[in-house]
Amino acid sequence: MSHKILRHIPRPDVQAVKLLGELGTATVHEAQGRTGVMFPYLRPIYLAAKVSGPAVTVLCHPGDNLMIHASVEVCQPGDVLVVVTTSESTDGMFGDLLGTSCQAHGVAGLIIDAGVRDTTELTAINFPVWAKAISPQGTVKASPGSVNVPVVCAGVVVNPGDVIVGDADGVVVVPRANAADVAKAGQQRVAKEVKTRERLAAGELGVDFYGLRAKLEELGVEYVDEEIAEETSANIRSNVGSVVRS
Repeated sequence: MSHKILRHIPRPDVQAVKLLGELGTATVHEAQGRTGVMFPYLRPIYLAAKVSGPAVTVLCHPGDNLMIHASVEVCQPGDVLVVVTTSESTDGMFGDLLGTSCQAHGVAGLIIDAGVRDTTELTAINFPVWAKAISPQGTVKASPGSVNVPVVCAGVVVNPGDVIVGDADGVVVVPRANAADVAKAGQQRVAKEVKTRERLAAGELGVDFYGLRAKLEELGVEYVDEEIAEETSANIRSNVGSVVRS
């Protein structure tokens, strides 16, 4: 397997990146057809963490953070590091010293499908991180890898320059070529939700607003004003008996 560090990558429109970050992961996910969500085991190290920016991808040997150090040199202000390993790892591959280095070079945050440590210190300097695990386990700097190659992070393909959006709900990836369209669709969705929220806040039921009564009827769900207690108890006993016999 060859290893390389790609110095220059195409990046998305800056305004589209900004808008996607303002929209948040839930809206962005919906706006691009409910795609791009990384597995929910990736959690922010502090709840207020938010990030949006172009992905600089890093492929590492498990337990080895050499390539993370190498990646900082090719980052531009606003980039987000997306780190994966060639096999399963929960080692603390990123800590406050790397976080300090990243901040000095304008890196906006880190998504790592492995472990992170020094979370108190990273929180104190407001460096946003989403990780699979938190572990004090240290790492070495001995194995080759690659920077700015396509990777799979927490179940989602990430290409260099794709937009990463992270917040308390998780992480979503937007393909670079779709960034502007998804941002526009997200804005339209937000405008629509404003009106929906007003009607729900006024007391209108979601089952009426979304036209769900017909769906309930279609699925055979019946409204019953009251039910005799003995009959309910008998049904429960009958169902329990059936489960036991089976």
